[in-house]
Amino acid sequence: MHSTHLLLEEPIRMASILEPSKASFFPAMTKIVGTLGPKSRSVEVISGCLKAGMSVARFDFSWHDPEYHQETLENLKSAVKLTKKLCAVMLDTVGAEMQVVNKSEKAISLQADAMVILTPDAGQEASSELLPINFDGLSKAVKKGDTIFIGQYLFTGSETTSVWLEVSEVKGNDVVCVIKNSATLAGSLFTLHASQIHIDLPTLTAKDKEVISTWGVQNKIDFLSLSYTRHAEDVRQAREFLSKLGDLYQTQIFAKIENIEGLNHFDEILQEADGIILSRGNLGIDLPPEKVFLFQKAALYKCNMAGKPAVVTRVVDSMTDNLRPTRAEATDVANAVLDGSDAILLGAETLRGLYPVETISTVGRICSEAEKVFNQDMYFKKTVKYVGEPMTHLESIASSAVRAAIKVKASVIICFTSSGRAARLIAKYRPTMPVLSVVIPRLKTNQLKWSFSGAFEARQSLIVRGLFPMLADPRHPAESTSASNESVLRVALDHGKAAGVIKSHDRVVVCQKVGDASVVKIIELED
Repeated sequence: MHSTHLLLEEPIRMASILEPSKASFFPAMTKIVGTLGPKSRSVEVISGCLKAGMSVARFDFSWHDPEYHQETLENLKSAVKLTKKLCAVMLDTVGAEMQVVNKSEKAISLQADAMVILTPDAGQEASSELLPINFDGLSKAVKKGDTIFIGQYLFTGSETTSVWLEVSEVKGNDVVCVIKNSATLAGSLFTLHASQIHIDLPTLTAKDKEVISTWGVQNKIDFLSLSYTRHAEDVRQAREFLSKLGDLYQTQIFAKIENIEGLNHFDEILQEADGIILSRGNLGIDLPPEKVFLFQKAALYKCNMAGKPAVVTRVVDSMTDNLRPTRAEATDVANAVLDGSDAILLGAETLRGLYPVETISTVGRICSEAEKVFNQDMYFKKTVKYVGEPMTHLESIASSAVRAAIKVKASVIICFTSSGRAARLIAKYRPTMPVLSVVIPRLKTNQLKWSFSGAFEARQSLIVRGLFPMLADPRHPAESTSASNESVLRVALDHGKAAGVIKSHDRVVVCQKVGDASVVKIIELED
């Protein structure tokens, strides 16, 4: 084995490093989730984000009210119509998050070696000596010597805006701490994180449930990002809750792994969840810094083998205020792609950052470059070996479609699907070419009215690496006569041509059901 990165294509031509990046319809195979907020909620900026490569919009309910997020969402809908680019919606819950409440919003200056008291008395005014918090069980959970971090949104790693405290003593419900670094906390709300300590707060809070059953139902959210997932049971309870809320039984649950507890139960959580978000900001506090990379590689590998999307957060923090990422950040994004990430999630960078559109396009360009040197051959063999034999019918078809596409150097794989499962399985084998998933709507009834399903399935593939959905005309079923399939195929090919991924004389691999059989065929285009 070569000594370079396990998943690096070899040899890398030096000339390719100097070639300019070519812009294409798909900025990258890796997807980008953008968090919409104060700096990214106008139709104009959101349109810019979509054109730059954002395919999932995240709404973070840790701050602001549903009305504010609804305004942003209406602007997103206008931007989607304007740009003709599909975008999925992700609702991020607050979960078991402890917060410091600063009602006056005055900046709080904390000096190293001074003392500060954390109190559950929310009526108190926040000051340099006293910080009111939203949780009354902290004094029971911590002991002398424990570490507590406080910062705005998440801890940026920049020590002037976040503070590190050490518990000195517990007095009744109050926790007295020594301040370990000087910092200024600005804003109305700060996140508080107690390192490696179990916090007895529900994963889905009453507020979360209210937001999901009103805002979530009204907007038919595609993804629920379940903050502070600690056990598989958290996911099961969330799923049971969603199953009773009309269309939300189709919503996919992404478990957000944020602490040691979630890490320890990672395998069982992965089994229950539809996807995983690695919240590296919080994990970076719970884990020693030297362990973070190892966890990332192990977790992404497990998600890849399970064929479930994995999302990595906190990649280009410095772009919140700067137009260029640091060298370390640029390398980090590329490594996330080489490690097997499906999507990169941008938080503060797009929410309150000065350069939301530029950040998305920069991350997209880095992903695209990393994808060019991704060692698909080794990844494919590893996945086939992991799946083992006998393979399921679908798995066998999916891996064969990818192998055929690579052997004939196809420009795209077109997959007809109604549930989206077949297309996701093809994407699991990480083909080097885009997969156009043609989602064929299914007619369904609830005894009162008929409706077509398919929009959920199409949008949910917007978080999977290499998968690009288009919704077919519902008059064409997924498994039908050759004549109707030919017409859908024609539409898909035209879509690919318009997108610039299919040219005349290209080869295309098509995966579809004909009667009871699944068929993989290779088409050579004449015109």
